[in-house]
Amino acid sequence: MNSELHKIIVLEKDPSYHAIYKEYFKQYKDYLLVAIYPSAIEALQQYDRIQPDIIVSEVELLHANGIDSIALFKKKDVDVKIIMVSKNPSFDTIKKAFKNGANGYLTKPLSSKRLHNALHAIKSEGAAMGHDIVKEIIQNFRKKTYAFFSSRENQIIDYLCKGATYKDIANKLFVTTSTVNFHIQNIYEKLNVNSKSEALYKLQHM
Repeated sequence: MNSELHKIIVLEKDPSYHAIYKEYFKQYKDYLLVAIYPSAIEALQQYDRIQPDIIVSEVELLHANGIDSIALFKKKDVDVKIIMVSKNPSFDTIKKAFKNGANGYLTKPLSSKRLHNALHAIKSEGAAMGHDIVKEIIQNFRKKTYAFFSSRENQIIDYLCKGATYKDIANKLFVTTSTVNFHIQNIYEKLNVNSKSEALYKLQHM
């Protein structure tokens, strides 16, 4: 086995998704799907043997809720990264997942590209969120961010959450990309973070 591959396990109770995940991982050169489990209980039983780097877990599992199982995996390995997945999650569900120790959250249906991007974000930045999850978080914390950031900084945060590039934001706000970068660095400094994912993660924990 290539020691540079990141080992992944998937927790998914719906068998119809198992084949989809297997097909996706056939396309990835840097991630290895080691196993798929319908419940956290089975995954925990095999955990010491597999020692995964990243866990991709559906919220609704057999026997136990995926979010409630996060702590059990973190007890096994505090450094393991966990991405939660569900369809149409509520803000309370997202909030609970991150409070319990999740490192990322994605909504179904997942495309091969979205999953790969999330795995890469987890590997490089330690956090990953889909754009829809980011928008949900920002909408629920908007009042708090307006109290914490300037009006211009909040505009830029809003555009970043929509996936806009520095150039896109500059065009929309009629400023230079250097100005946008200046504001983003101020945002990061206020939050004491170094990346977009870290900033959004910290905002929802404030």
